[in-house]
Formats: sequence, C-alpha cells, structure tokens
Amino acid sequence: MPNRHDRISDRQGAVRAGVAKLRAKNEDRPLLLTAPGSVNWITGGLSDPIDITASSDPVWVLDSSAGRVLITSEIEAPRLTRDFDVTANGWDVVAVPWYEADAPLNVATDYCETAIADLISDRDTIGRNVTNQLIRARMTLSDPEQEDMRDLGSLVGAALAAGVDAWEPGSSTDYDVAAQISAELERAGAKAVCLIVGGDDRVRSLRHPLAIGDIINDAVMAVVVARRGGLHVAATRIAVRHEDDPIVAAVEELNVVHRAVVESSARLETWGESIGALAAGYEAVGRAGSWREHFQGGPIAFEQREFELAPGQTTSPFWFASCEPGTAVAWNPSATGGAKIEETYLIGNDGVELITASPRWPMSEPSNGPVRGQVKVLE
Repeated sequence: MPNRHDRISDRQGAVRAGVAKLRAKNEDRPLLLTAPGSVNWITGGLSDPIDITASSDPVWVLDSSAGRVLITSEIEAPRLTRDFDVTANGWDVVAVPWYEADAPLNVATDYCETAIADLISDRDTIGRNVTNQLIRARMTLSDPEQEDMRDLGSLVGAALAAGVDAWEPGSSTDYDVAAQISAELERAGAKAVCLIVGGDDRVRSLRHPLAIGDIINDAVMAVVVARRGGLHVAATRIAVRHEDDPIVAAVEELNVVHRAVVESSARLETWGESIGALAAGYEAVGRAGSWREHFQGGPIAFEQREFELAPGQTTSPFWFASCEPGTAVAWNPSATGGAKIEETYLIGNDGVELITASPRWPMSEPSNGPVRGQVKVLE
C-alpha cells in the first residue's frame, strides 16, 4: 500500500466540495468538527486519536470563510506539523494549552469572529448540530477513500486468515489467535478497534465471546473491525474441526439473509428497504425475528457503523435515504449457536465489490454480488 501520508492530500481535496455543500445548506456558517470520524473525513485521515476510546479528537477542525484551521494541544501541534504538510494543504495550525478546557472553542470563535451559537458542529453543545448531515455527506466515499478502503479490506482479510490459520486445536488459546490478528494489522499501520475471538462452548452460547485465555478445541470465531487513516473495515471468520459441526449448517442458512440484505443495498434501495430485506431473509429460513438478538451492521467508513437500523425504525433520519454508489456496507447477520457472516463491500453502480477477500480463505468471489459465506473445516 502507498504510504498513508501520500493519500491525505488527495482525500482532503476530494471532500472539499462536500464540505462547501454542507455549509451552503446551513447559511454558510463556520463548521467546527470535534469527533474522530468527522475530523478524519475532512482532513483525509490526518488524525490518530491518542485515546482510541475518546469521543473527542485531539484535533479540532474549523472550516470557515476566514480560513481553515487545525486546533490542537501544544503537545500534538509539533507532531502534526512535522509528520504532515498541513500548510501545503491549506491549514493553519493553532496550539492551545492542554489544561485550558475552553481554549479550543475560544480559538474557533475568535478565528472566524463568530458566536458559538452561529457555528455548525458535530456536538449538541456547540451551535447547530449537523451530525446527521455529516454522516450522509461522508458515506459516499471519494475515489481516494475507496482505494484506502480496498487496501484496508485486503489487510483485514489477510490478518483474519493468518490468525485463524495459526489456531492449533487443543493447544492454541483465544489469546494466541487474537495476538496473531492484531500483530498482522499493527504491522501494516492499522488498529483493531474491535477484536473478538472465542471458541467452543463460548462461541456457541455468547454473541460476544471476548478472549479470556481459553484453549480452543473444536470451533473458533474471529471478528475484527480495523481502522487506518480514519477509515474502518469489518469482517468475521469461523473455523471448525469437523464438517458435521452445527455451525456449518447454520452459516449455510444465513447465506439467504446475507444475500437478501446485500443485494438490496446493491440495488441502491433505501436503508429501510435493506433492513426489511434482512428481516424477510430471516423469515425465509425459519428464524423470523432473529434480528432482535444482535446488531445487524450497516454502512461503514468513518465509524465502525455510520448508523444502525432495526426493522420498524421509520423515524430514523436514514430510513428513507437511499444507498448511493460509493458507499461501504458491512452487514452481519448472525444466529444463536455461533453462526455469523460479515464482510465489507463497496457499492457500485452495477453491484457490489467484496473488499475483505483473502486467497487464504475459502470463498467464492462473484464479480458484482454478495459472497457465499463459508466456514473453514480443518478435517
């Protein structure tokens, strides 16, 4: 993959029209972004949260008629200016003391000479909250963003395959598998912001069998959401020792659900129609209402899921919005007993592109349709 820094300028340039359009919808008010997903969208993936659990990014971004500025602490400002050519990309940088909580907001309002109430932002406490508009604007990925998603998807597929392939039944622990996956990701500059590895009875009875150091004997499931350059990709892999393991048949059933929801998105239907197709898929395999037992996934990019829907949530601001070409989706239908299918796709004008495939994993990759989810059988 090209050095991550090489893509930042291209990605920033590609989103500027979207930023201008968003501001135009809101009387051209200054836009202040503070959340990791929003910050990485507008900066092309420039920021890495120091605390990956934080809801506020270490960099705040202001886009206004007065100019474009990155506001960060005196700790982080030297790193930004050293590691990234921010001035060449049109950014001013203002450093503030880390111990003055109000300093970033004060800098923003002083810079554009605007009252807090006149800002638009991704927070309820700062001016007008336009988070839903932001999500809709950034879900349609630019060409450079799609290329970064493909690179990350390939890495996720390879890392999961390496982790599951390293499993030695009766010897390896869930920690061992998780460590292998994490190492593969970290080696290529990505982080697992969600990593679930479990086996045997735990994977058959728990939806989130987080690793606890157990030796895995008969079945293993590994789930990853990886982030790099502000973008996220998700996938799941399952392996069993024997062909007659019940998980194998359950995954075959889930293919009906997976195909139904992915094909709905590929037809560029509304998100409400897609989640309805998913519910109908569960009904078709005799599992009506099983969607209630676990999150079902959805569009993915600058957050692990840009939003999630459940059947009947017609008041959601996204229910009647249509899937657009360039959107990434990671639906994840699942069933009690350890069955799950999860891949990340890019939606095109004539189908979907699977981006989490790996030559080390058994799957058929159609040219423009959903993959057939499979379980790797060791014996």
